[in-house]
Amino acid sequence: MSLGATSAGVEVKVSVEADVHAAKTFAANHPRVQVINKPIQEVQSVDISKSKRPLVVFGGPPCAGFSTSNQRTRSAENPTNWLFREYIRVVKMLMPDWIVFENVPGMVVTEGGCFLDAVLNEFQRLGYHCQHFVLNARDFGVPQNRSRLFIVASIDKGDICPPRPASQRVTVRDAISDLPVLRNGASVDEMPYRCTPRSSYAHSLRGRLRKCQNHLVSLNATAIVRRFKCVRPGGNWEDIPAQYMKNYADRTRCHTGIYYRLIYDKPSVVIGNFRKNMLIHPTQNRGLSVREAARLQSFPDSFAFSGSIGFQQQQVGNAVPPLLAKAIFDSIFTLTGEKRQCGQNSH
Repeated sequence: MSLGATSAGVEVKVSVEADVHAAKTFAANHPRVQVINKPIQEVQSVDISKSKRPLVVFGGPPCAGFSTSNQRTRSAENPTNWLFREYIRVVKMLMPDWIVFENVPGMVVTEGGCFLDAVLNEFQRLGYHCQHFVLNARDFGVPQNRSRLFIVASIDKGDICPPRPASQRVTVRDAISDLPVLRNGASVDEMPYRCTPRSSYAHSLRGRLRKCQNHLVSLNATAIVRRFKCVRPGGNWEDIPAQYMKNYADRTRCHTGIYYRLIYDKPSVVIGNFRKNMLIHPTQNRGLSVREAARLQSFPDSFAFSGSIGFQQQQVGNAVPPLLAKAIFDSIFTLTGEKRQCGQNSH
């Protein structure tokens, strides 16, 4: 979200990030931002004394407990589902001009919508005018079907118009076909490009770079790679013969994203938990590299991820696509008619 906000004209001042690896990545890519590497519950004050108005608080409380793919802890019993209260506490502390709150669409229906209602009611009680909408990243220049809920609230500016969708969708081929050919378990972090950019999308993310980082691929066992070879583009675990799936107690309970092979000429399915979904490259019998997944999320190649491959994959999968975030902030600036210094507290 910070990358998209910055691209739209926001000057990010402060970020709160509990995960040490994500905090390191954030600091390396946003060197002028104060990064508070603590759980939000431990942050009792934020220094924005040098920030100019208008001020915006943006971010997203943990969303796993609201995901429709998570049926075990998708309820009021999950303590992380209540961390939105910390978000509200920060809003009370700073009383920003704008609020941008992000989560998964499942928040709308979890426990009959009580979590969404609680957030909206609290913002309204503080004097904010709120609206919310669900947007699909594929409609905003991101080569991925990824829907997200946004609550946008302001003290006195009224409604913003939801972002206008892009005229053309970006495909997996547009996104990654210029990246190097890799093997299963590839471990060379920095590599040159395979060829010149084959799309305006790839060109925009490459900039003037001749090589980039994060070409890391999970090392899968021979039995897993054998499964990969059975799956056609657009296919999933159902393409894999039953004798190759004997470690699953009941393979018919696998969801559609398990062993899904991407289709070059369509947007990707959701980039999520690498180890859980095990998405397959469109033509190569391996999982996605960190950089390929970052391209499908709309991260520029200059944005490097820190930590082991597992932590890098988690950071990419958890992210809000920067181009989707940019569309939200562009809409705010369209309403206000100005691009001025703004502060942030993201968690």
